[in-house]
Amino acid sequence: MRRILTILALLLAAPVAAQPIPCGPDAACEIAGGSYYLVPPTGWDGESPLSALIFFHGHRGSGAQIFRSGGLKGTFGDSGYLLIAPNGALREGSNIRSYPARDGAGRDDVAFTLAVLDDVAARLPLDRSRVFASGFSAGGSMAWLLACEAGEHLAGMVSVAGALRRPNPTDCAGLRGLPVMQVHGFADGQVPFEGRAIRDWHQGSVWETLDRAQVANGCRSNPDQISMTDIYRIRDWAASCDGAPVRLAVHDGGHGLPRGWTDMARDFLEGR
Repeated sequence: MRRILTILALLLAAPVAAQPIPCGPDAACEIAGGSYYLVPPTGWDGESPLSALIFFHGHRGSGAQIFRSGGLKGTFGDSGYLLIAPNGALREGSNIRSYPARDGAGRDDVAFTLAVLDDVAARLPLDRSRVFASGFSAGGSMAWLLACEAGEHLAGMVSVAGALRRPNPTDCAGLRGLPVMQVHGFADGQVPFEGRAIRDWHQGSVWETLDRAQVANGCRSNPDQISMTDIYRIRDWAASCDGAPVRLAVHDGGHGLPRGWTDMARDFLEGR
């Protein structure tokens, strides 16, 4: 009898197993209109509220690429962030996924992303006050569109090599009070700073996109501070803004994810 009581005491004293993470590399979570993946933060106890970073993949990519992103997992995942990687909608008649990031071009990706957040919150203790967004190329354009149309659901946004596409009738009211940063390559010919026309739409201008953020946040036209590192030329609008800071970080490369961008993104989003 004493042995049974000892075993029961040990079982009661054992820590509760961490909540399993759905939507892993072997199977995405399915919701109406699409699917998404999750990467839990390193060492999460299964109960504590989770800050989160939504990351939108580029053209022809998929949310599953998040599992191969050492930078995002190392910078954000190791710092307590849940990574959320939605799948872009499949282009009709093909197996290509992307984010058109403009009105009238298929699935309402803003509404879909908000539905993803609702689904995540139903499964895990998501801290809705600390949800950030980012993305690369077409995914960077999607991050801008989400910030413009639903910025009240975000705590900050970083776009890499993507701008707000046209046509987009949104007035970008969501940018008011939202910290935003654009990371872009000086030699980017795929998504040039000026944008480029493609059939009946336009990739959008980085300058025009940043101007929307500056106007929404009451910033002056010229930057408050200019700084340089070994990789980046950084133009900051902060001191003059009565809303939230805006940043442009330019590197010498082309269309890609530059070295160190995740560390700079996390510092910016966390106010450092």
